[in-house]
Amino acid sequence: MKLELYQVDAFADKLFSGNPAAVIPLKKWIPDDLMQLLAMENNLSETVFFVPSKDKDADYDIRWFTPGVEINLCGHATLACAYVIFEIIKEKKKKIVFNSKSGLLTVRKDAQSPPLGRFRGHMNFPSWKPERMDAYPPELLASLGNPEIAGVYKSRDYLVELLNEEAVRKCQPDFTLMRKAGEKVIITAPGKVSDTSKSSEPYDFVSRFFAPTAGVDEDPVTGSAHSQLIPFWSYKLGKDKMRAKQLSKRGGDIYCEQKGDRVIIGGECVFYMKGVIEIS
Repeated sequence: MKLELYQVDAFADKLFSGNPAAVIPLKKWIPDDLMQLLAMENNLSETVFFVPSKDKDADYDIRWFTPGVEINLCGHATLACAYVIFEIIKEKKKKIVFNSKSGLLTVRKDAQSPPLGRFRGHMNFPSWKPERMDAYPPELLASLGNPEIAGVYKSRDYLVELLNEEAVRKCQPDFTLMRKAGEKVIITAPGKVSDTSKSSEPYDFVSRFFAPTAGVDEDPVTGSAHSQLIPFWSYKLGKDKMRAKQLSKRGGDIYCEQKGDRVIIGGECVFYMKGVIEIS
């Protein structure tokens, strides 16, 4: 068996930034355990697989695997997948519809293309507004170093609001303790949108995302986290369109828009490499 593999940096405007994803096109599904082994071997935060869909409302079926588990939604790998479909497979449509475990997901190619070698797309994802929590695992805040907090919230994942951007930057999680809490964790704070004198790229909020229970201690840039962050900050800030920055070592910029029960998550991609997997 030979499989093509593409690696794409998503939410990136230059190579070696954003979040790398492995993209493997398939003509039909291969066994689940093989997809999991391939994701483990790739050792990226996500490997995405897609096949032509039999669903009349979708173009492709899509699935995402971390090195440890299959997950129900992944933004950066979906964006990377769209790059491969639009730029390598040369799909002529203006939008691609994926059928996934989180329902139908649409990716539109930006009409105003970025510079040569880059791709910009906008994903239509579910909106998961977190609710404030009064009770949560005691290991949760301890795993973050017991920072001062503005609140703890929960949707798919725990969302911990810290007081400022610096607290998000300086957080040094204890991932062993976080595994005991048994949850994925978003930390977030307001950005420097009004402080344009210190930043040429102002943003409304910042975040980091930790998923040690899924085999990814810190994810560089996380689209699915923004399905929760966008409705959270849209409500707090009273605005529908925002810019966000994920403060991992690689970093990434995200366009955000709240649209009813959906969110629009936008970003760029940069191609890194193509390879062939041979399985005897």
